[in-house]
Amino acid sequence: MTTTATTIGQVDWEARRGKQESMLAMTWRRFRRHKPAMMGLGIISIIILGCVFAPLILGFDQYNLPLAVRRQPPSLEHPFGTDELGRDLLMRIWVGGRVSLSIGVSAMLVSILIGTIVGSTAGFYGGWTDNILMRFSDFLLSIPHLFALLLAAQIVRTMNIPELSGGPLPIIIIIGILSWMGASRMVRGQFLALKVKEFIDAARVSGARNSRIMFRHILPNAVSPIIVSATLHIGNAIITESTLSFLGFGVQPPMPSWGNMLKTAQSQMTYAPWVAIFPGLMILLTVISINYIGDGLRDALDPRHVG
Repeated sequence: MTTTATTIGQVDWEARRGKQESMLAMTWRRFRRHKPAMMGLGIISIIILGCVFAPLILGFDQYNLPLAVRRQPPSLEHPFGTDELGRDLLMRIWVGGRVSLSIGVSAMLVSILIGTIVGSTAGFYGGWTDNILMRFSDFLLSIPHLFALLLAAQIVRTMNIPELSGGPLPIIIIIGILSWMGASRMVRGQFLALKVKEFIDAARVSGARNSRIMFRHILPNAVSPIIVSATLHIGNAIITESTLSFLGFGVQPPMPSWGNMLKTAQSQMTYAPWVAIFPGLMILLTVISINYIGDGLRDALDPRHVG
């Protein structure tokens, strides 16, 4: 009897595993049909590999300043040219990409975490809990986004805390805390739609606690739109970081980021335009690629999609 039960359980586990693998394969097949998404995946893969490995392979010394080659145009020796201090612009773009991409991913994680917690709580409990959380979300949405970011950045700068001065950490915190509202509304809508389903009633009847129902039954079924939203949040966070750094409230030199490279380049546009063109091009390619990947994931994870 025990052997029979074990065999049945093993067969059931293998069937579920095969179903999961087939769902992953189906999602990948749908994603591959989205040509802009595949192109975006290729471009962002090259950018990530360059940011991770290029400085390690070629070496990067921001304090060794060969002033004799200042503002050199693109050449075989310096494919992206050099900046006002003689530093190779291609290498600085790879290093700056590390900072910009890390800020984008980290800020996305913060905003999605807060948005998921707020949205799931509001959607599941409803009533006054929903009203308070959503009205607070509406209040934050009513404040001009750039104004709130600049105000928060200025407050952090006046605190004179070494860990929060000039580095990426305060930018991650500021962007994450001020950009969770859209994710919370999306998660709330998913919870409102799912909590009235029959399988949730069955879980309640079986004695499952609210926390288990929220995070073991409802949240896994809402993960697809969360993934899509998270992908798009990365691009928005990169643009926000670039904006803050360009205005002088973000990552501070000598640490490079694509945003503060553009800020430094604005006074050199007439006689060294490449110092602005290439960082701006990297921001453009990265954000467009991430947005295309998000569009592809939206189509691939849509249960109404046929094929």
